[in-house]
Amino acid sequence: TLIRRHRVPKPPPNDDEFYTIEDFNVGKEISLYSKVFKITNCDEFTRNFLRKLGVKVNVPDENPADPYTKYRKSMDESMQALRPYEKHDTLKQFLDHDRQVLRFFCYWDDTDSMFGDPREMILHYFLADDTIEIREVISPNSGRDAAPMFLKRGKLPKNIETLRQPGEVTDRTVLNVFGPTGHGGRYILDSLKTGAVRTDFYKDSDLTLGSVLNVWGRKYVICDLDDFTKEYYRTKFGIEDFNSVSYKKGGYGGVERQWPPYNGWGSEEDSLCSCMGLLPKPPKRDFIKFMEKDRRGLDSNVLRFLARMDTSKPIDQDRRFIISYFLSDDTILVFEPPVRNSGIIGGKFLERSRVKKPEQPLYSTQMSEYYLSSDLYVGSRVIFNSHVFLLIDADEYAFRYMEECPQEFPKANIESIINRLRGSVGKNKDEVKSFFMRNDPGGSGVLGYDQFVSLLKQVDSSLTDQEIMTLARFYSERPSEDAIDSRKLFAIIQEQLRKRNYEGFSKLVEDCQQHDQGKQGFLDPETVRTVLHAHHVPLPDDLLRAGIAMTPANERGEVQYAALINQMNWRDAPVPPMQYQPIVDDSQWQGTNQSNKISVSRICYNVLLEDFFGKSS
Repeated sequence: TLIRRHRVPKPPPNDDEFYTIEDFNVGKEISLYSKVFKITNCDEFTRNFLRKLGVKVNVPDENPADPYTKYRKSMDESMQALRPYEKHDTLKQFLDHDRQVLRFFCYWDDTDSMFGDPREMILHYFLADDTIEIREVISPNSGRDAAPMFLKRGKLPKNIETLRQPGEVTDRTVLNVFGPTGHGGRYILDSLKTGAVRTDFYKDSDLTLGSVLNVWGRKYVICDLDDFTKEYYRTKFGIEDFNSVSYKKGGYGGVERQWPPYNGWGSEEDSLCSCMGLLPKPPKRDFIKFMEKDRRGLDSNVLRFLARMDTSKPIDQDRRFIISYFLSDDTILVFEPPVRNSGIIGGKFLERSRVKKPEQPLYSTQMSEYYLSSDLYVGSRVIFNSHVFLLIDADEYAFRYMEECPQEFPKANIESIINRLRGSVGKNKDEVKSFFMRNDPGGSGVLGYDQFVSLLKQVDSSLTDQEIMTLARFYSERPSEDAIDSRKLFAIIQEQLRKRNYEGFSKLVEDCQQHDQGKQGFLDPETVRTVLHAHHVPLPDDLLRAGIAMTPANERGEVQYAALINQMNWRDAPVPPMQYQPIVDDSQWQGTNQSNKISVSRICYNVLLEDFFGKSS
């Protein structure tokens, strides 16, 4: 860059002016900082632009020839050979197709020769230089050595020819003129190559599905291609039919490998590993599943169900059990909570382990089936070591986990349940609507849980308790979990101010009255917050915002600042301190109490009817 981009001034005496577009035209000379440049030509855009401005563009001039450049060019021409050799330019093909290899799966039937058998081959065609290599696919126990290469990389001729004499195959041919050698004879290059020996080699156009290749006397049949080769032929040659040629014969009727039956020692997986080798190895655990489903913070990954024994014995009918399913390793733990004066010692009923499903042979050659997480749901009937349990309830974590993973738990899939009920209702839409109207005469749109269960049983009696509970939880009228108790909030605020011994409440009221020009007793929440910050009230900002939000306000959203400061005054209007409430530990969970089922006690059936019959109904 000789001159950078900027406004260039004109030479003196007009150095107070700058060059503009009117100063430029073809054939003009301009002086830029004492350097004179002559404009000889311009591009098409500049020519059109000047023409639109009304400027007549002059005829382009030729650049003057450089004597030194002309001298160098003549020197280069004098050094060129009078009879140049023919050039074979393969660089472009190499740059375009380097590392691009077509792969073909071939078959060579060598059964006609003695001790011959079918051979599978892989043919590689290198697009960079049109060379071919062949590798053999050696199956295990075939009796053949694993040779690295069946055919070395090179160009493959189509026909087998006799061995040529030295000098017969050359890149260039010459013609003998003016007599024999030694008697004034001369040789000139033959541009037509009349005496050249031509050899046809296989190209990419010759390699198609089903074609037979002559590989030095061996007949190879191309049977299949890989994905890259198919895309190459589809793009270049427009071939769309890539039906592979079947060349493998049917199996020899091999006997399926049978494992010995389980002998009862250790686990089935451990006994099976001892049969797989001379050096027994321990069975591998699903480590990825263990890391994903292991306990992580408050996420326990343990599904707990409340169960009772399905028996006719009166003493066992009132017993309750906690069945815990661990998602990390599919193990089950059964615990019986102790009950006073029941005559039964509670505690661990079943050690944590994997539980087999019933009616399976004890000593079998096949792996046994174990209970999985999808087999446990409310209403299911399971058999653990000849003890029949009926699952009657689950904790909140189990319900939430099953609802978040509907693919693993079909009984908790809300979409499948709704589709199933929609098919069961069919043409009885009026009866369902009349049932809701009879049980909700006030038209509140809310139905009790027991009435909702009886309706679903009438619609589809095959619904399980888990499906009914999932539907009720989805359409339940739940209270807001984010509601803040104002009494507890201001108890916390007063406790914070009491610890810091803050007593400047009268000054807060005076400052707020100064900002209240209308003397209405109300101020904007941001103004109140600014006043509190100005007096350095020792409260966190989030706690301060929550207290302002809980203070009574008028229609315009202004806060009654006197009431706020009075509720904060721990000296004149103390609030009883909060009692200590220990954190509820659900490790001793013994089933959901019916009095605590507030979240599923009332169901909004209007939303349910919209999902069933549409909003128009």
